[in-house]
Amino acid sequence: MDVVLSVIASGGIMLVAMAFPSASFVLHTPFLLTWMISSLLASGVMFLAMRTYAIIIRHTSFKDMVKFSIALSGKVVMMMVSLLAFAQVDNLSIVVVLLIADLLLSLFFVLGVRILMIIVYDLYKSRIREVQKCKRLLVYGTSEKSESAISRFRNSPHYNIVGVISPNSSLKHAKFADKSIYYFESENDVDRLALSLSCNGILFTRKTDARGENDRLVKYCSDLGLKVLILPEIGELGEDRGGAIREVRIEDLLGRDEIQISMSEIKAGFAGKTVLVTGAAGSIGSELCRQLATFGISKLVLYDNAETPMHNLRLELEESFPTLQFTPVIGDVRSLNRLDFAFRKYKPDVVFHAAAYKHVPLMEENPCEAVLVNLVGTSYVADKCIEYGVEKMVMISTDKAVNPTNIMGCSKRLAEIYVQSLGLAIEQGKHEGKTRFVTTRFGNVLGSNGSVIPRFREQIQKGGPVTVTHPDITRFFMTIPEACRLVMEAAIMDTANRICVFDMGESVKIDTLARRMIELSGLTVDKDIKIEYTGLRPGEKLYEEVLSNVENTEPTRHGRIRIAKVRTYDYSEAREMLAGLEQLARKVEIPEMVKMMKRVVPEFISNNSKFSVYDAK
Repeated sequence: MDVVLSVIASGGIMLVAMAFPSASFVLHTPFLLTWMISSLLASGVMFLAMRTYAIIIRHTSFKDMVKFSIALSGKVVMMMVSLLAFAQVDNLSIVVVLLIADLLLSLFFVLGVRILMIIVYDLYKSRIREVQKCKRLLVYGTSEKSESAISRFRNSPHYNIVGVISPNSSLKHAKFADKSIYYFESENDVDRLALSLSCNGILFTRKTDARGENDRLVKYCSDLGLKVLILPEIGELGEDRGGAIREVRIEDLLGRDEIQISMSEIKAGFAGKTVLVTGAAGSIGSELCRQLATFGISKLVLYDNAETPMHNLRLELEESFPTLQFTPVIGDVRSLNRLDFAFRKYKPDVVFHAAAYKHVPLMEENPCEAVLVNLVGTSYVADKCIEYGVEKMVMISTDKAVNPTNIMGCSKRLAEIYVQSLGLAIEQGKHEGKTRFVTTRFGNVLGSNGSVIPRFREQIQKGGPVTVTHPDITRFFMTIPEACRLVMEAAIMDTANRICVFDMGESVKIDTLARRMIELSGLTVDKDIKIEYTGLRPGEKLYEEVLSNVENTEPTRHGRIRIAKVRTYDYSEAREMLAGLEQLARKVEIPEMVKMMKRVVPEFISNNSKFSVYDAK
């Protein structure tokens, strides 16, 4: 390249010289041939000698420019010698001027081309970076949401929808929103499409589509290293949660179809109310707060003893709901005086009681604290609701309260007994008050603090191993928003003094869940990430109870909510039980306390626990 540029420069100088009569001698054939041949040979020799060809163009420096200047200076010196030896030079001064012009023009060409190449290369790199930032995606399906996504990202600098992918063979070669529809049947089809379209991933616009393709297209993408993305839902419970495209999570694949709820009734039921949420900074409590913020409530009181999570929730609510009037209260449900302050000062109309100790192994090791928080704390909240004329208290319970096998589940069952007996006593005129009590039971919540999915995700990020307690263990799961929607629905239904249980769908094998999460991370089970089985923990059982059997529940007007058929207790019995257990818990007399828990809840049979010795033989 440099030799060609140098010879072109020499030829250009000759063309210019021909225009001047004083330089007419350059037209002589010997001079012209000597000029051009010596330029070619001298350029080659000097560029080889100075090794200018070895300079990486995009890293050309001032030192390299000096090398080119020396090489081209040597060229013109060699040309001068050649001209004096082989050509007739009529005017030496003109030849010197021509050689200096040759030097300058050659230097301009050689360095100018390099500068131009560097500029083009930088522009190319910038363009490539933009292309790399701009993910090329195939959108799944021909729904209205797919059409909306294509329109939304048409001029996006971050996402480029290159086509539509569909398993419907009748749509092959058709057009949808000006995009070609590509049919797929096998993993090879997806691989071919990804290569031919330089595609980075697949975009699902509906969670139902992602769940439907969980065992096919999502798995193909995991195997091929393609991103599986999803467009977040918009308008959950009135709040616009549509954000940027994100990677599909295991929660999206395990969830169910969107729950239909009575939005108008819920808003009417909470509009203008002052609502207090205990455990407000927890997974369920914080989601309740986010949803309540969209219902036109008068004031929201956040009650929790966790300082940092409360601070984070406060910042989130201030940013997301600037018009919401809310007050954070740092307090413990075990502190009667602090609870009294919150009720006395803010006079709530509705109370959601989500504060609880929930981790089974920890509560097996600390049973007195489980009783003091889950039972005694709940009784304090319920009693304050009566004292301050709260309209309704909604208690969040758990599926582990059904035929409990651990301290945590039994403590929640005892809390249910107290709350329900108090509500029935008011209903029957045996106790003063107007508060209606609603208890809601549901299973494990996907992505909640300390739950299995964040734990697996953290272990995968660290490179494993992923720990599963037992290869056959199964659990029922709900998403946090799904659980909270059902809590809201139960709160406005005529379910006073009843225990509402939620349809949890199909149980999920935890081992399968772990393997699916590893695959979604683009890794291979037992190759990149190992799975280790650690054994059941104290109080843990292989299978959770099904909450919504026809045999043990009654229907409501909502298909996903049923009323549990449970034994009811007289309020005087419940008060006596509460007093006895509270006294034993405060004295930390664990054996006597556990024995009493098993007497009050005879279906409480410990599993894989040291407390099995107290079970009735």
